[in-house]
Amino acid sequence: MAEETERVMVIMAHPDDPEFTVGGTVARWAREGKSIIYMICTDGSRGSNDPAMTPQQLIAIRKAEQEAAARILGVEEVVWLGYEDGTLQHTLALRRDLTRVIRRYRPDVVICQDPTVRYHGDSYLNHPDHRAAGDAALDAVFPSARTRYIFPELLAEGLEPHKVREVLVRDASAPNFWVDIGQTIEVKIAALKAHESQVGHSEGLEARIREWAQEEAKGQDMTYAESFKRFVLR
Repeated sequence: MAEETERVMVIMAHPDDPEFTVGGTVARWAREGKSIIYMICTDGSRGSNDPAMTPQQLIAIRKAEQEAAARILGVEEVVWLGYEDGTLQHTLALRRDLTRVIRRYRPDVVICQDPTVRYHGDSYLNHPDHRAAGDAALDAVFPSARTRYIFPELLAEGLEPHKVREVLVRDASAPNFWVDIGQTIEVKIAALKAHESQVGHSEGLEARIREWAQEEAKGQDMTYAESFKRFVLR
């Protein structure tokens, strides 16, 4: 990470996605003094199969959980786009909304999900919301955020073009950048536990998080890591 990096924006589909995927990295960079902004695309309203739970109740619960998790990690602000959970699509409206927030906060680095990943291993199918959020985020970074007359209505809002310097794509199949989270994995786990509605009854959560981070660190001089496909936009 370049020394001049001051602001990092994390764009994810759902509440809890940042903690599961980049919680250790976020905690480390927040400790180093970087400003971290979360942008959550959906409202989290479909994250329960409990017949007694209504979508509106779940929105409030998951928003509170995400805000609490962000505070644990040292995140400066959580921005909510409010799209309906479970049916997110890579539309021009979503790309415009992401472009608007990128131009407003002007991050040096954007972290997003990998839109090309359809599944992991032989036991997990990647959520379509993750792919849609990643697709829209990459297109918002380039070309939309930096090109003056894409979404000219944003100029009328006073939002001038902004060039993101680096993109880190999480869960990529061919990573080329690793962050050592050995000093922050416990903070990551604590932040995940703030998502009580999602992980409250998850057996062995801590062990799985450590196991995944150890697996990602293989071949690197670190015990626990989070890996990315890094793009430096010259």
